[in-house]
Amino acid sequence: MGRADDRQRILLISSAIFIVLVITLTLSLKRSTGFQWILSGLTVGSIYALIAMGFSVIYSSTRVINFAQGEFSMLGGMLMYSISVKGGVPPWIGFILSVLIVTLVGAGLERVAIHPLKEQSVIAVIIVTIGLAIFLRALAKWIWGTDPVKIASFSGDKPLRFLGASIVPQSFWVFGFTVIAVVLVFIFFNRTLVGKGIRAAAMNKDAASLVGVSSSTSSLLAWTIAAALGASAGIVIAPINFAAYNVGIMLGLKGFTAAVLGGLGSFPGAVAGGLVLGVLEMITAGVVPSGYKDAVAFVILILVLLIRPQGLLGKSEDVKV
Repeated sequence: MGRADDRQRILLISSAIFIVLVITLTLSLKRSTGFQWILSGLTVGSIYALIAMGFSVIYSSTRVINFAQGEFSMLGGMLMYSISVKGGVPPWIGFILSVLIVTLVGAGLERVAIHPLKEQSVIAVIIVTIGLAIFLRALAKWIWGTDPVKIASFSGDKPLRFLGASIVPQSFWVFGFTVIAVVLVFIFFNRTLVGKGIRAAAMNKDAASLVGVSSSTSSLLAWTIAAALGASAGIVIAPINFAAYNVGIMLGLKGFTAAVLGGLGSFPGAVAGGLVLGVLEMITAGVVPSGYKDAVAFVILILVLLIRPQGLLGKSEDVKV
């Protein structure tokens, strides 16, 4: 017991030292440079937050971690390219159609691959989601090839100056969609009977079924909502970062890290985790070689799992034996 306490104390001290060093280095630089990092971090963090919310929606509804969540974002961006850029459809119609198609894909995968496993263990279902991610990635590579594609910004590419830092107009679309998604998801799960029923089915599906709540329907709705969130994230970030068949891998891992950091199943935690992760990544990219910024997510993931597995805003669960 003493060794475990010592190890936890060492990890806490190491984490505190790391955070202090990052803040000190940030403050030692020009004010505008630090603000630029924060703006860029909030943009990327908002995408992580949307994907993390998808993880939390499925986990809070079914207690399953969907490792195909990042591929929903990839499909959203690639479909937007095909419909809007190649097909010449207006962007707002292309956005709606892309989200709708990915949403249907998410619902179809749940019915075909997840629903038949309802009596299987959670681990078995998680392994299937990994297989789905590989399948979707291979399918996208076959359809669109390996070359990254560019999608035009929704409001032009001319950067705007703000307090000495620059921000592209697309970032405001990212912020806007994140706020809208957070509000809609909160209202659905906390103010509607269907949303409350989904949460109840996750806690105790037998008790929920007694009052007419179907765990099967809850799982289908959760996957549908998660797919829509993932597709939206992939579309709004595509004008900033190139869309490609393999972008879902890293987006999924970053979104999962954000969800764990904030607390799996906690929607406010998913948003907080995404924003914190995005800002820390950009600060790290500015302080050390940018190639190391991706390591931040995995370092944070390990530290959170070792120190506070329930995340920043998550609650520890009592397990009855």
